[in-house]
Amino acid sequence: MRLVIAAMIVLIGLGSAGPAGAGHKEAVAARTAARQDAVDAIVVSVGGRAFKAGDYMTAVREWRPLAEQGNKYAQNLLGGMYNEGEGINQDYEEAVKWFRKSAEQGLAQAQFGLGFMYAQGRGVLEDDKEAVTWYFKSAAQGYVNAQYNLGVMHDQGRGVIQDWVLAHMWYNIVGANGDKVGAANREKIEKLMTSTQIAEAQKLARECMAKKYKGCGR
Repeated sequence: MRLVIAAMIVLIGLGSAGPAGAGHKEAVAARTAARQDAVDAIVVSVGGRAFKAGDYMTAVREWRPLAEQGNKYAQNLLGGMYNEGEGINQDYEEAVKWFRKSAEQGLAQAQFGLGFMYAQGRGVLEDDKEAVTWYFKSAAQGYVNAQYNLGVMHDQGRGVIQDWVLAHMWYNIVGANGDKVGAANREKIEKLMTSTQIAEAQKLARECMAKKYKGCGR
């Protein structure tokens, strides 16, 4: 999970100006959201610099008031610090609380984090179905870690019916996006699949990517 925290600091973005041809109201709303994301990114980056320097206590001190004010980025980062016990006493229940607040605002990294906590039984009762639910929300936004974990869950039959076709689909997707472990897992389960199953999985992966990861599966 620490890698997720570090990646989150780097990946906080400025959003987009909205799709071409969007109506005036939609375009204005998109620009407003983009500006707010820009402000959030600048503010959260103060704690981010402290984190990168290894000054975790300062990072927590900077992020906490922002998280309490509802900043979804700070909430996710604070959840990560509680999960890792960096700059603060490790507390899985607090980690879950902050991940959930951020996840409910739609942040893909926090949705993944919350799913991870359910999968591991950290701060909550272990619940693979709930983990899969949050992984799906994150994966639909293109978050590779969540997509990989969905491959694992379908591979192992955790929270879902065991399904090599869907496992292959998710492994194939993350492999196509440069994840070497996902690609290796895809090759491993291919040895257990028929050519028909492999062809179906490849078709589903192409369809999923074409739909930008929305509504993937069968």
